Amino acid sequence: MKFGVIVFPGSSGDLDAYHLVKDILGAPVEYIWHEERSVQGFDCLLLPGGSSYGNYLRGGALARYSPVVSAVVDFAHQGGLVLGIANGFQVLTEAGLLPGTLYTNTDTRFRCHFTTLRVENTETPFTRNLDRKQLLSIPIAHDEGNYYVDAATLQKLEANGQIVFRYADQNGQTTEEANPNGSVSNIAGVCNETRNVLGMMPHPERAGEAVLGSTDGLTIFKSIIKYWEGRQ
Repeated sequence: MKFGVIVFPGSSGDLDAYHLVKDILGAPVEYIWHEERSVQGFDCLLLPGGSSYGNYLRGGALARYSPVVSAVVDFAHQGGLVLGIANGFQVLTEAGLLPGTLYTNTDTRFRCHFTTLRVENTETPFTRNLDRKQLLSIPIAHDEGNYYVDAATLQKLEANGQIVFRYADQNGQTTEEANPNGSVSNIAGVCNETRNVLGMMPHPERAGEAVLGSTDGLTIFKSIIKYWEGRQ
């Protein structure tokens, strides 16, 4: 399968994502500049973290109007796999591919450290290699990671199994102390109803080598590849 890494002005996680896919997984990958109007030939699109367009107005608000995002939306509606990481998650909510919005962290601080994620749904292309309630050590790096939906939407996400990851402590408990940004219901990642689009604030591409402190992020990318191979 072939991955595409979207590059916006201000992206910073594009190099990490490209390195993990090409050098660690050994899969084909290319950069896609934000002015491109076609994503033809790709099987999975990665929207990386960073500060696209300087995060003016709010994270992802300007990137949402890049020409490539219209192509990403069409790609997703046709069943293509899309993974938005951190700022990429923000872009996906701004583009309407995922529900909710992301506000400034409740402590108003930039948070950059490892977090523990609890896997809530293994019936997605991104988590099929994982076990439900499995704990992953994945870093965060953001100041607008406070995920919010209203009560009715939260209930819908729960019912549809769209909550994919939650922040938890090392015992797997979703405590307030384990929540680094104030996200509603400790949510760290959600998918769309058809489960081919995933947005998450933690950075799995920065947890792909032991020297970085964790290889748990590889499980997500290996799940994507396994899912794609199973469809062929």
